Amino acid sequence: MLVICMTPLCQKVRHLSGADSNKDSFTGKELICAIDLGDDMLGAHGLETGFSYELIKQFAKDNSCTVKIIAADRKNTSTYMDSLQNGSIDILITHIDDAREGHAMNVSHAVNDCSRWVTAGSDLNSVRTINKWISYYTSTPEYSQLEDRFFLHRTVNPEKRAAVGVRTNTISPYDELIRKYAEELGWDWRMLAAVVYQESKFSINSQSHRGAKGLMQVMPQTGLKYGIEDLVDPENNLIAGTSHLKRLQKMFEGKGFSQEEIIRFTLAAYNAGEGRIMDCRNLAEAQGLDNRVWDNIVKVIPLMREDSILEDETVKLGKFQGHETIAYIESVQSIYKAICTICPAS
Repeated sequence: MLVICMTPLCQKVRHLSGADSNKDSFTGKELICAIDLGDDMLGAHGLETGFSYELIKQFAKDNSCTVKIIAADRKNTSTYMDSLQNGSIDILITHIDDAREGHAMNVSHAVNDCSRWVTAGSDLNSVRTINKWISYYTSTPEYSQLEDRFFLHRTVNPEKRAAVGVRTNTISPYDELIRKYAEELGWDWRMLAAVVYQESKFSINSQSHRGAKGLMQVMPQTGLKYGIEDLVDPENNLIAGTSHLKRLQKMFEGKGFSQEEIIRFTLAAYNAGEGRIMDCRNLAEAQGLDNRVWDNIVKVIPLMREDSILEDETVKLGKFQGHETIAYIESVQSIYKAICTICPAS
């Protein structure tokens, strides 16, 4: 299981060489891995968790084993070193500076400037295998391409990149997946990229205080509706998020909406919930406004904040502040415009 936590580690380390690696240390096993890099959409370490996620997947493939990957509960204050020592996890990926005095453990060679992989103190063969693989893989063209995917650009912020004149076909480390699922959704992939950036800044480790997770900030119960449990996995998260968008979009298709308005209303429902948006549409219609135009919904949202709305029979879910949803639509549209500037060819 791939676990993400902010807990600092206080451990005594032992740096080993990969020269006498046992190549069969992991063959046929199912690994449980914890990643403790403390990055999310607002973190200081950018996309390190996503990068390490790809590395551990490649490691498992090259060593003929499998790996379970899950997200951590940010409120979990337990030390993952304890889990390593008692055998609950097999590998811990953490910052280089987080290996300090304490329990014995084996620490791999540095993967990059950020991270090392750690195994339990009694598990020498595993860290030797890891060291040998790190030495090999970091010298390959595939590793260079992976680094470029995640770290070639100093910033992933589309608006900042557009402002300084960046022109590129690359928006994020997940462009290939975003293109794939945008096509299934029937959207310009750059619009879906704008949604993903708005939701997570392309960080698979992003988690909201409400419990939404991953690239598209999918709630666990929403993921389960579409058969998805592992919301840290980038593709799984996009499957769940775009499946939900597709379902919401059907509410507005074939009812006289323009395509642009369909996307706006779909995004509004994605952010606020379909029931809230239906309430707003009903109120707009009662006010004599065309409820297929998002700007008209914006006009009636102030009425949704009044106590008197509780007595309005057209409104089923009560008061709705709406500030966040209005800002959400504006932000996604602004990001989309910037991405189109950066990448003018769709």
